[in-house]
Amino acid sequence: MRAVALALTGALSLAGCSQGGNESTVTITGTPPPHGPSSTPGGTTDPTTDVSPSGSPGTTAPPAGPVEVVATIATGLEAPWGLDFFANGDAIITERDTERVSLISGPDHVVKQVGTLDLAVPQVEAGLLGVAISPDFSSDHLVYFYVSTESDNRVVRARLEGGVLGPPETVFSGIPNGLIHDGGRLVFGPDGFLYVSTGEGGEPERAQDKSSLGGKILRITPDGDPAPGNPFHTAVWSYGHRNIQGLAFVGDQLWASEFGDSTVDELNRIERGGNYGWPQVEGEGGTDQGFIDPQVTWSVDEASPSGLAYADGYLWLAALRGERLWRVAVDAQGATATNPKAFFVGEYGRMRTVEFAPDGMLWLMTSNRDGRGTPVAGDDRILLIRP
Repeated sequence: MRAVALALTGALSLAGCSQGGNESTVTITGTPPPHGPSSTPGGTTDPTTDVSPSGSPGTTAPPAGPVEVVATIATGLEAPWGLDFFANGDAIITERDTERVSLISGPDHVVKQVGTLDLAVPQVEAGLLGVAISPDFSSDHLVYFYVSTESDNRVVRARLEGGVLGPPETVFSGIPNGLIHDGGRLVFGPDGFLYVSTGEGGEPERAQDKSSLGGKILRITPDGDPAPGNPFHTAVWSYGHRNIQGLAFVGDQLWASEFGDSTVDELNRIERGGNYGWPQVEGEGGTDQGFIDPQVTWSVDEASPSGLAYADGYLWLAALRGERLWRVAVDAQGATATNPKAFFVGEYGRMRTVEFAPDGMLWLMTSNRDGRGTPVAGDDRILLIRP
């Protein structure tokens, strides 16, 4: 049974919870060469002037103890999807179906809507998806969004000043959209470029077509140009993906969580120019065809992985159909993944996004109002987790 934690939206309420166990069989493969250390940018000032790098926690260590939910940040959200942090712990979030953008601020976690992105056309899996704050927010005040429009998926940006989100400017367009498999995650890498996950929109052949933007990870400049050093002199960084909704860096190494079809879901270590096999291969067994095998796989009922976050030697993966939070050990160079462990199995329903706050705590978004869950009172919510 799912645990029901009632709280007023925007209020901080204690919600103690036991961790979930799991006896599932998980496949782990691969022993790649190590990569170099990270040069992640930093910053620790006012939320309107600086931002914590996406996917990296701050310097304050969380209190010692077991992995558990210690509080509820917010309730009453409608299919929340994107989440990023300012350096002081304030957050910006998106809601897929309402087109709302909100800030969560202060020790009481006050939720305030700052705007809507009306160009979003929500339908099934499409809508207002990922969000990433500019690494140069102190000077440009820009926030980036992944948006499904009537004609495509695209990356837009808008200025956030005085608690108001300005009009959006299209940065990168032409990503195929569909009712399903729209990708949507955004993360700025330690190199300062924006990494964008896309899905194949329900047309698998796009994933192997390097001229298509569907079924790819893209790497672009903040102004939307193909980043220098891309393998095909286009925006494409890797291909052969079905539907990636989780991106996280371990040092300089990018990792991605990917929806499988009917057999297995994947955790992949992303290589420049790498082909990950979809639709020819689902899961392992593609190396003899020149494809890159996943590092970890799960049965689809255990995962359907969405958000991905890293800190202190572990990747954390939010599972939708699996209704659990996975923790996977990663070596210091971001080269290998081992020892997956599940928490909160079935206790909070579908889990969409997980990110580390600057204080070292995890924020976890549920997704029970996305049309495929069974919402209870208070859904959707953001849970505060001691990792």
